[in-house]
Amino acid sequence: MQNPTGESVDDPLRLDFDRRVKLEFQGSRITSDAGLLAYRELDDAFGLSTMAANALADARTGRNGRHALVGLLRQSVFGRLAGYDDVNDTERLRHDPAMRWIVGGKAAQGSAASPSQMGRFETKWLAASNNLPALADLSGQ
Repeated sequence: MQNPTGESVDDPLRLDFDRRVKLEFQGSRITSDAGLLAYRELDDAFGLSTMAANALADARTGRNGRHALVGLLRQSVFGRLAGYDDVNDTERLRHDPAMRWIVGGKAAQGSAASPSQMGRFETKWLAASNNLPALADLSGQ
């Protein structure tokens, strides 16, 4: 293994789920949550978020769904993984480059879901009676 510490490698790392994203380690100048991108790679390798989103019923109606259900789920789960206990930090996180790429879709070029969208997702859609059995069964899948 050449350069096991990576200190002499100047080229940025590229992510498999989106080759446009590059990782350059320069402290926390842009985002402090870049470590979440490795978890997103793992999530894509196992297909966990996609499997979970496919098991859940999307309670949204009409064409107001700017973000896909899988993106909302990722924003919720990865926010908790980063140590944010609730949607209080969502306004800042929705503009964070790492979170936008984790959510994917339209968020990658714009912004992730707003605090009100995440609040509705977590308290209304996830807690819907038809989603509770699916959530309970996810760990078995």
